[in-house]
Formats: sequence, C-alpha cells, structure tokens
Amino acid sequence: MKQFWNDRYNQSDYVYGEQPNAFLQEQLSEIVPGRLLLPGEGEGRNAVWAQKAGWKVTAIDFSDIAREKALALARRQGLPGLDYQVGDILGYAYPAHTFDAIALIFIHLDQMQRPVFHRKLVQALKPGGLMIVEAFTPNQLKLDSGGPQNPLMLYTADNLRTDFGQLNITSLEEQTVMLSEGAYHAGQAAVVRMIGRKKD
Repeated sequence: MKQFWNDRYNQSDYVYGEQPNAFLQEQLSEIVPGRLLLPGEGEGRNAVWAQKAGWKVTAIDFSDIAREKALALARRQGLPGLDYQVGDILGYAYPAHTFDAIALIFIHLDQMQRPVFHRKLVQALKPGGLMIVEAFTPNQLKLDSGGPQNPLMLYTADNLRTDFGQLNITSLEEQTVMLSEGAYHAGQAAVVRMIGRKKD
C-alpha cells in the first residue's frame, strides 16, 4: 500500500486538492483550537489549514512523498515546522488522553483492522475530545467520484456507531454530497459523516 500511495502522490498536482475537506473545516471552525491528530493525512491539505487556524497538528502517513508535498504546501502558506510523521497509522503508538480532536477523512480500512484502529484513537482523545469522521459508504460503488472499490472497505453508519460506542455520538448520517477535492474526489458522492465526543 505504501507503494500505491507513493505512486499516486508522485506528481506535481495535489491529487485531492490544496483546500481542506469541507466537513472537517466546518467542524473545527466551531471549537477552540487545541491538539489535533490527522492519521492518513496525505498531501497535507487539512493539516496546513488547521495549523493556520491555530491548531497544534500531528499528521501521520506512510507515504514519504505525501509528507514532502505537505511540508512544501506548509512553507508556501508561511507555516514552517509542521509536525508530519512518516509511519504506519495502524502500528503507531498513539499517546493516551492527548488530543482535543481527531479527524479521519476518507481513511478506509478493512473490517478486521477498522474497529481495532478506531478503539486506539478513542484512547488517544482527551476526555471531552472530538472525533470527526467522513468516509464513503457502499452506495459509493455506484458513483465515479472516488474511493475504494472493495465493498469491505466502505463504511456505514452502523459500523461507526458500533466502533465508536464509547463516545457520545452527536451526529451520524449517511448522505449524498458534492465533492470538489482535486482529481480523485470530484462529483456526487455517498458518504457517512460522524461527530462524537469522548465522555468526561
């Protein structure tokens, strides 16, 4: 998979654009900035926006090419020092009770990996911390706006409700949206969006 993503990112364009994910931007704009974790951050569009908005960002991805492009984007925005680490998001040692918010933006794992990974992230949230998720649903297979073609890697509201049962889920909805995120996320899309808060 590392080679797959390095190959995808190894071009001059930012394949998912340079602007932040709209759902993430909307949610983070409503709360006081703190420490933010972005696993699977890719080329840095969300990390750079969040840091500019006052968040202390930790970004992780196993693509070193993605990291290089993220740091270049940060420099162009006048933001040196972006904390972007190259590593496997599944095996990363997330510090417990550390982050005020964690965002999973189109991070798709198989059915065996997904719930274990999600539980690790819940542990990494501070009490009262916010979990933000946007992912494609199985209905995305009928559309051509991006996402994995393996149905076992697509998420439903029921999946997220089960995985994040320890959280107070304040919003969870499958819906159809329009994406405009570079060449690979463009057009009508079937997504699930979740907001959950860790109980104090």
